Amino acid sequence: MNFFTAQCFMFLTVLIVVSSSRVLELSDKFIDISNEGMWFVKFYAPWCAHCRRIEPIWAHVAQSLYNTPVKVAKVDCTRFPAVAAHFKVRAYPTIIFIKGPYHHEYIGERIKEEMVNYAQRMSQPAVQRVSQADSLGYLKETHPVFFGYLGKQKGPLWEMFTLHAEKYQPHTWFYAMSHELLKNDVKIPNETAIFVYKEDDAYFFEADETVFEDREALNVTLDKWINSERFGLFPKVTRSNIHELMNIEKYIVIAIVSENKLNEITQTERDFKDMIESIIRKRKRDLHDKFQFGWMGTPDIANSIAMSELTVPHLLVLNSTTGHHHMPDDDPVLMTPEAVSIFLDQVHNQMAPTYGGNSWPVRMYRGFYEARTTLTNMWRGNPVLTALVFGLPLGFLSLICYSICCSDILDEEEETQETHEKKD
Repeated sequence: MNFFTAQCFMFLTVLIVVSSSRVLELSDKFIDISNEGMWFVKFYAPWCAHCRRIEPIWAHVAQSLYNTPVKVAKVDCTRFPAVAAHFKVRAYPTIIFIKGPYHHEYIGERIKEEMVNYAQRMSQPAVQRVSQADSLGYLKETHPVFFGYLGKQKGPLWEMFTLHAEKYQPHTWFYAMSHELLKNDVKIPNETAIFVYKEDDAYFFEADETVFEDREALNVTLDKWINSERFGLFPKVTRSNIHELMNIEKYIVIAIVSENKLNEITQTERDFKDMIESIIRKRKRDLHDKFQFGWMGTPDIANSIAMSELTVPHLLVLNSTTGHHHMPDDDPVLMTPEAVSIFLDQVHNQMAPTYGGNSWPVRMYRGFYEARTTLTNMWRGNPVLTALVFGLPLGFLSLICYSICCSDILDEEEETQETHEKKD
């Protein structure tokens, strides 16, 4: 009886595992049906270690999106290279959200929550209508950042809003609503307006009257404003969004800490991170136009920017326009909120020391620093393999140089010997 029970349990377990795998396996026929419906597809290669690492995460994503219109799938690009060529896949894994004729490559963090939220956002219309009075409270609770349009849904401003909603839908949410939903929360400056809502506060799009009259100027100005305002007050800075942050034309203030494998930091680093976050929350009205705050869980990216080994916790300010960076002269651990505010004012007034930049000498030194860092990490990780990788080519090069030099010497000795024999 116990044996029968055990067999039934194993059978049920296998059924659960099989049924929980909601990922569809695609072939080259997918090219013909890709425009039908919405697809969230992972393009992979079996030999890719990164692809194998996100395989269980991708299964959880498929399970979470099973009852939605989004179909989660994967394509083995080694078996079906025509599919990879059709969607212009250049690296593995590549994750693409396909919505009719539009293809959006996912560049966010490869964790379940981020990818599920991304797919749910992309499955909705670019601009969603908000009609119920209690919907605004729901939006505040579910979205840390979202953009809104107020007023009549016609004219150049509405057209530009819908245009940029399509462009920035992979990054944030866009809504159209009436004045009645927002009048009790904020003061609306005009009958027709665009705003961004973040951290229980609304910031309106403002421009000169000449900008609203010129369609092209309105397009460029609104694009820059949305791009700079689509981040939260204190987001995490990673390798996937650091380049996007460098395009917002603000000073980027980064609190640098070091997370372990469990995403934990020391109490000293936590206090420092909370202190930097408190500054933007207290002074967000006068700082958010000039500064974008954030924090970094690993010092590796900051070390590459500063071209030196930074201690943690640390404070780094990037000038996204010029590529220069600023660091306080004082020990960041000992700095008070007042001292940090003074330092930020010095940065904005161009009175703080400036480092780095994009000049050729700086680029050459940064390349040397990154090469040295990579070689050092390789040596620490596997010194034997590093010695073989660099030792063998150097050994062959030495043999070639030795043979070339020795052949010249031997030829010279033979010529000298022949000359002496002729003289004799």
